[in-house]
Amino acid sequence: MGGPDWMEGAPSPLSKILVANRGEIACRIFRSCAELGLGSVAIYSEADRGSLHQQTADESVFLPGDDLAETYLNIEAILAAAEETGADAIHPGYGFLSERSSFANAVKAAGLVWIGPSGHAIDEMGDKISARRAMVAAGVPVIPGEELALENPDEIVDELVRAATRVGYPLLLKASAGGGGKGMRVVREPRNLQREYAAASREATASFGDGTVYVERLLEKSRHVEIQILTDTLGNAVHLFERECSIQRRHQKVVEEAPSPVLDESTRSRMGEAAVNAARAVDYEGAGTVEFLLSEDGDFHFLEMNTRLQVEHPITECISGVDLVVEQIRVAAGLPLPFAQSDLSIRGHAIEVRIYAEDPANNFLPAIGPMAMFRPPTGPGIRFDTGVREGDEVSIDFDPMLAKLVVHAPERESAIRRMKRACEDFILLGVTTNLGFLADIMGHPAYHSGETTTDFIEVNWPEGWSVHSSDVTPFVAAAAEHYGLSRMTMAVESDEGRGSPFNPFLSLRRSFP
Repeated sequence: MGGPDWMEGAPSPLSKILVANRGEIACRIFRSCAELGLGSVAIYSEADRGSLHQQTADESVFLPGDDLAETYLNIEAILAAAEETGADAIHPGYGFLSERSSFANAVKAAGLVWIGPSGHAIDEMGDKISARRAMVAAGVPVIPGEELALENPDEIVDELVRAATRVGYPLLLKASAGGGGKGMRVVREPRNLQREYAAASREATASFGDGTVYVERLLEKSRHVEIQILTDTLGNAVHLFERECSIQRRHQKVVEEAPSPVLDESTRSRMGEAAVNAARAVDYEGAGTVEFLLSEDGDFHFLEMNTRLQVEHPITECISGVDLVVEQIRVAAGLPLPFAQSDLSIRGHAIEVRIYAEDPANNFLPAIGPMAMFRPPTGPGIRFDTGVREGDEVSIDFDPMLAKLVVHAPERESAIRRMKRACEDFILLGVTTNLGFLADIMGHPAYHSGETTTDFIEVNWPEGWSVHSSDVTPFVAAAAEHYGLSRMTMAVESDEGRGSPFNPFLSLRRSFP
């Protein structure tokens, strides 16, 4: 469904797409370009010279500069690369410039096709306060909350106290701009309100250039459930069901699955309809995600809308049979959606885990080092999206996500077992990752029973996660022996073992005398 062919064999309205991104998402988009018969252009910085995404594209353009502002965030340089290579469209991927209306508008002003929603939709949904207002007008349920009147900054403290009193404790202070948990603070007692507000506003200013913060009720024991939507430029709109993304750490998603283990057909239908209404409210075009919080009583509330492709889009592709990148490109080219809502159905169960270069046994601190051996698992129902390969060096230059491991199976329990086995079979030597932690999540009784609320990690690992020496699998042990590591110490559940150079699943490092 939603296959790569253009309509009725007609010639493609596009010829070449530049991807204004890097890593695994750039490689992912290049694959769809190839299936559509389109040329592809990569951009790369000095830190990415010789990278997988550079070598996957048909052409690549070097962006000189020492930092992101000069390379992947440099709109003028990216447009110049498109002109140099004859690209007629730009796909932003996610992150970087993907949700900046200035970039969308600049691409269109340059006479290129922008593969994404309009600048207006990006602005409307990118600001949480304006998005909230739009959802209220569209009849989409929102979390109870209060905006802060800032006409007189000298009275902000009094206004903050009044708003917090009306909303009630515990509450959440949220930055109006941005996302990823930045500019967000939980407040459980009035005495902490002013301090946490100052911290949230300060962080929002540093991260997004906008310190505006609003007050929202904290819905505890809730689930983070999001709906994938697709709309075209001709008024057609569908949803492709839900993804549950409740297992998070510091508001960053760790495990995602589709469909949700708790949604019934009635709630799924109502959430899907609300998501489509949210998209229509801002004349949305292309692929987007409407995020909701699902409370214990079954009520759901609008959280935010991501005006781009999501990191976790592969699990939706698995259960729907729709290539979301292909559909993004077709919509941007002016073509109608090739299916209606009635044509779509859920096929099996899919789970995605994000593999990070980080040390879960040491408060998830980022890790660096060489990927001396990088052997992803294989087998039926396993998909692996990455922008790295064996021999690459993990540095601090970019986000620590190395890859996405995805499994698909006929039902949830089979998918869980498949994912656990895949995490355990993954051989990654040289840099510490979170694979062991992910395998433990897959084996946890609370996960099997679907108790995946947003506090899942805090509840089940209140003292933090530790490596067990018994976790070593034959695959990892054999790989270590084959690689000829000179001296290794197995990590055990102790302070001594916590910093061990041997972390099963996660890393094996050389230990020199």
